[in-house]
Amino acid sequence: MTQPPIERTQRDADRPVGYRDVVRALRSLRIPPNRPVIAHSSLRALGPVQGGAETVAGALIEVFEQLVVPTFTYKTMVVPENGPPDNALFYGSHNDRNKMAEFFYPDMPADKLMGAIAEAVRKHPDAARSGHPVLSFAGVNVRPYLESQLLAEPFAPLAVMYDKSGWVLLLGVDHTANTSIHLGERLAGRKMYTRWALLSDMVVTCANFPYCSDGFNAIEPLIDPFTRRTQIGQAEVQAIPLHELIETTRQLIQADPTALLCSRSDCLSCNLIRRQHVRTKHGVIPEDTGG
Repeated sequence: MTQPPIERTQRDADRPVGYRDVVRALRSLRIPPNRPVIAHSSLRALGPVQGGAETVAGALIEVFEQLVVPTFTYKTMVVPENGPPDNALFYGSHNDRNKMAEFFYPDMPADKLMGAIAEAVRKHPDAARSGHPVLSFAGVNVRPYLESQLLAEPFAPLAVMYDKSGWVLLLGVDHTANTSIHLGERLAGRKMYTRWALLSDMVVTCANFPYCSDGFNAIEPLIDPFTRRTQIGQAEVQAIPLHELIETTRQLIQADPTALLCSRSDCLSCNLIRRQHVRTKHGVIPEDTGG
């Protein structure tokens, strides 16, 4: 059943959050402690936290025996002059970006979009990290999940967590940050993409790469019955079982191939998928708008 957010007074919301506050809130979600959890977070959304990101990371590791966070590194990506068609890219127009790309290395900091809490988990002395040069994950007591990841299967750790009845935790972020929905897209047969990244000695091809998540909040009403909620500081925290999330995503897209796509006119990925759906449904090739 859906849990309403815990009510807090304005005085409570303005008070800096401490370690015990975070632990208490996380435990109130009643996630079995031995279930793997992938956490997406925004420290800024929580408001003042005593000890900052390290406090929240420590509380997550204390409450959940198996914790995973995304530690993606987009600055390793390059775009070739030519590549496969229908790949949501304009080739030959990324020279400046390519010049700024960096080689991936195991201790490379996570992209700032992943948040300070994810970076604090990555830097924890007991943490391990997978080796994908763009879509790596890190965590504590999750080495088998991380070792399952391949260049061609970036979501393999999430698939293993799915099999282990894992959970998704959203701390002050919405479903546009919910990477597990991409696994549901993949299982539903939605098109994935090819991207490229720099290692120290070569450029590697990264298959089955996701793209846009701007439309993912449309899934919220469908998974509301499975969602547990609490409050940490100024932010709502949501917990969703991976099985229900991924199966809902898969069934939704199989019923409507355009589900969860964004409405931006400049989104190469979502518009490409819509055009492909029109081709399949009507046998008509619409005017190409790029990508």
